Amino acid sequence: MNPKVDFFFEKTSQWQEAYRQLRKIVLDTGLTEALKWGVPCYTFQGSNVVLIHGFKEYCALLFHKGVLLKDIEGILIQQTKNVQSARQIRFTNVKEILNMEKLLKIYIHEAIEVEKAGLEVKMKKTTEFDMPEELQNKLDTDTDFKTAFEALTPGRQRGYMLYVSQAKQSKTRVSRVEKSIPKIFEGKGYNEM
Repeated sequence: MNPKVDFFFEKTSQWQEAYRQLRKIVLDTGLTEALKWGVPCYTFQGSNVVLIHGFKEYCALLFHKGVLLKDIEGILIQQTKNVQSARQIRFTNVKEILNMEKLLKIYIHEAIEVEKAGLEVKMKKTTEFDMPEELQNKLDTDTDFKTAFEALTPGRQRGYMLYVSQAKQSKTRVSRVEKSIPKIFEGKGYNEM
């Protein structure tokens, strides 16, 4: 156990007991506990394997390279369509966790084996994502903007592409492009201050 992570398990939450049970299960597998992104993250030789996090409707174990697991029971969930590597096992109560303890350890051990083998997820390149028409129009008509956008890291470029494309209406997508211009010129991602 890492004392820096204790606060997460001590704070009042609807998932407090579930979190504690998940912590016990994960630590039983020999992984190292760390605090990353404000949540407990468990590593093998410095590589992220699994983390514990919660949302309004569920809490979950998130496997960083879950897409590489065999998922023999069909319980891994892709959080959103744009998540390429990570997969979750979701829970809505402690009883589910207790009933799945042996299975969870099987999945965790498989994830450790993925790390031991040095397996990597083949991620889509930025050019393989769909470019929203409204963002493409701005890139085509404003060379300074295009230069600034192309200077962004691939992850920041994808972030803007996803942010713009998530809007349902074209006028909202145009608005998102316009609101993003100052940050793009500053070299920042859409959710950076």
